[in-house]
Amino acid sequence: MSIPKSVAETIENHVLLEVEGIDRMYLNVYQPKLQHGKGASGFFRFHRGEAFATALVMSRMTRKFVAGIERFVGENDIPMIAFTKGQRKDDVALDYYADFDQEEGVVFVGKAQEKASVHRTETRRHPESGQTYPWLVRSTAMVNHYYFYCIDKDFGPFFLKFCSYFPYTARLCINGHEYLKRQLAQRGIDFEPLDNGVLSCSDPKQLQAICDHLSAEKIDRLLRKWLRRLPHPFTAKDRQAGYRYDLSILQAEFALTQVLDQPVAGRVFFEQVIRENLDVGRPDKVQLIFNRRVQRNTQGRFRTRLITRDVIPSLHIDYKNTRIKQYHKEGRTLRTETTINNTRDFDIGRRLQNLPALRQIGFQANRRLLDVQKISHDPALGETAFRQLIEPAVVDGQRTSGMRFGDPAVLALFLSLLLFRLLPNGFSNRDLRKQYALLLGKQPDVITPGQMTYQLRRLRLRGFIVRIPKSHRYEVTDAGIRTAVSYATSLSAILRPLTATNSTKPQSDNETLPKILRKLQRLLAEIPELQHAA
Repeated sequence: MSIPKSVAETIENHVLLEVEGIDRMYLNVYQPKLQHGKGASGFFRFHRGEAFATALVMSRMTRKFVAGIERFVGENDIPMIAFTKGQRKDDVALDYYADFDQEEGVVFVGKAQEKASVHRTETRRHPESGQTYPWLVRSTAMVNHYYFYCIDKDFGPFFLKFCSYFPYTARLCINGHEYLKRQLAQRGIDFEPLDNGVLSCSDPKQLQAICDHLSAEKIDRLLRKWLRRLPHPFTAKDRQAGYRYDLSILQAEFALTQVLDQPVAGRVFFEQVIRENLDVGRPDKVQLIFNRRVQRNTQGRFRTRLITRDVIPSLHIDYKNTRIKQYHKEGRTLRTETTINNTRDFDIGRRLQNLPALRQIGFQANRRLLDVQKISHDPALGETAFRQLIEPAVVDGQRTSGMRFGDPAVLALFLSLLLFRLLPNGFSNRDLRKQYALLLGKQPDVITPGQMTYQLRRLRLRGFIVRIPKSHRYEVTDAGIRTAVSYATSLSAILRPLTATNSTKPQSDNETLPKILRKLQRLLAEIPELQHAA
């Protein structure tokens, strides 16, 4: 079996199974009507008939809720443990899951003190009458939280965490890969499990279809099912009055898992990726992977981190509150994961109904990163194509000039294409003019739209870009990105030695970059004559 020599070869020839699906999701379970003081006051005064919304009526509700949990645990013989500070709750859960032999049910209940956003009452005084009255305010407090670790026959292991203080917000944590395994087993499809994934499957199409069909509606049904089974503070009468829990997205992980035919393929992949992509976390590259504009006032981290743990490297890319992690999982698979911690980073609402739009962003980010890695490491431009590039050409009766090797304007044009390749909506004349001028060290207003129209025509006739129908925007083709990468990397390989040698001269004798490029063009022009003489 051959050993891959590049990122592109690894992806194209050594992947046995590829699956794209939701991994871990952490969801906010909340009462929409009780997120502000007016709504909370109305709940107690107009729905439950209390004179005021005070700490006393809230504490009565809390005591009843906690008593219900303790009664539920005792009647069903469910273990209840107190988590200690710094203890990894997932590690504790693994031991209990291993001993649980039922198809579904509550495995154990954990209790921990954690900070939470709560409603509190404070005493205020009327400015005219001088009488005091209670007033609801939003605050934070250290309160008890109850973790219900459960197993569902369709979703597998998950937990639902309730805050024990008003408005009793909860958290739901599910794992899409555990859902996948459960669904494969129910359908009788043979598969080999992987820690948090699948290593092999007898029906890959059905495997991917199951991942695609994990929807917001199915997650919502899971919550409703277990809210009916578990104790929680709101009664049937409360729910009939419209006080029902809703779901929003706190964190969502979107994973692309590629199973390799041999471990060495993964090592080759990461060796090449690390060398070529250590700067992929720069803002000018991150904005293309995530299709978001990064400006000077854009807050957040933009960085690439290389982490080596147990000699297995992993690549981490940060954009605001979103991260892409890429690593070699268990020596058998390539895992690319986009974790979105704040949907607002992409102008998408947090409610669960926005999951389709969010998964499109997450999966596209994974694919774009792989595309950049493949093309940047394996551009491959042949001699014939290179000659056609630098010489004038006639396409469909229209003449276009050659794109000379070493010409700063041509180099700026191709470098601009590299930046625009990842934009799903393409780019315009104005977008290209701004980037083109920046690379040439000029102000955008110095270059006219007509000059950019000329450059766009050159690129279009040579098949490097195509116009998006019914618009004035363009997309970079595969030929365009491959040519741009080949042009930029080959020129870099020649210019670096030249500039390094040139820098040893005294400062007064140093040649500028344009002089070096002109010298390089003269040398290239002499090559055909030398070949003919030989």
